[in-house]
Amino acid sequence: MIFLNNSSHISDVYVEIQYCYDSVSGSCKKNLQSISLQFSMFLFMGFVILVTVTGNLLVITSIAHFKQLHTTTNCLILSLAVCDFILGAFVMPCSAMRSVYGCWYLGDFVCKIHSSTDVMLTASSIFHLSFISVDRYFAVCTPLLYRSIVNSVTALLMIITSWVFPAIFAFGMIFSGLNLKGSEHFFETQVQCVGGCTVFFNPSSAAFSTIFAFFLPGLIMLGIYFKIYMVARRQARSIKDLTQQIKVEDGNGSAVSGKHERKKANTLAVVVGVFLICWTPLFICNIMDPFIGYSIPPTLTDALFWFGYMNSGFNPLVYAFFYSWFRKALSIILSGKIFYRDSCLIKLYSE
Repeated sequence: MIFLNNSSHISDVYVEIQYCYDSVSGSCKKNLQSISLQFSMFLFMGFVILVTVTGNLLVITSIAHFKQLHTTTNCLILSLAVCDFILGAFVMPCSAMRSVYGCWYLGDFVCKIHSSTDVMLTASSIFHLSFISVDRYFAVCTPLLYRSIVNSVTALLMIITSWVFPAIFAFGMIFSGLNLKGSEHFFETQVQCVGGCTVFFNPSSAAFSTIFAFFLPGLIMLGIYFKIYMVARRQARSIKDLTQQIKVEDGNGSAVSGKHERKKANTLAVVVGVFLICWTPLFICNIMDPFIGYSIPPTLTDALFWFGYMNSGFNPLVYAFFYSWFRKALSIILSGKIFYRDSCLIKLYSE
């Protein structure tokens, strides 16, 4: 507690400072906020967590249960939903406590696990979205070769890559201390404190991780979807009757609707767009902060983190808005018909 005495005034002014650990030297300061503000923050964050966990659990259940949805694209969407579900169920609650109180009470090791998982899941999401855009490119632009190029083995390799490489990158960087290399003194004297859990990047790691794990894949995805858009426009102009679906015979002898594939590509392009809108502000701050003396306020960084977290709750809403099969699956799940015998064989859309 700091005591300020002004001889020209009769009253004394007391300014209270609270620490995460009062009896520990070098403890972090608590965020002194009103009860009403803390309640509002918990209410908002709790709502984001609830929407994220519930929405993605419904996506996982729908794709895993209904056999008609067992396609290559949907397997990637399923894996992406698992990624978002883990973020909402395990990462966001801990982040919410840290955001409201400004303190971390779970220890340094759990802090590293939390930070590594957070970075991994964000990188994993963009890996998934990149592979989904590649899948849509072959489905729309080279439909005759689609089944021979993108099969179950290819999909499995895409999913494994989307999890393994981000995990190696995130856990390897944080547990090895590569994100601190060259800036250890600054981190120890200006950032680190007892009861804190901050994801810190030195200039080189911030530039590398942001460019190669976000901006470069983002630009590639935008390029792929622009190419898909141009091809789709050419296909649409070549059709005399716009209501007639293009039937293209694939390698297995089944019919694939060109119109249906383009619609799926457009929907997933919206998912990519929402992801980039939600996460770009944070990554811009992440790459700028080390080069401007780490002058960006922690409160702003924390707010941008939660804006990025909201993306995980938006994805199921996008599916519900654009995908009739998800709305029908949702109706079956909520009505309890999912427990009926052979409910997994229900047709959710016409082939």
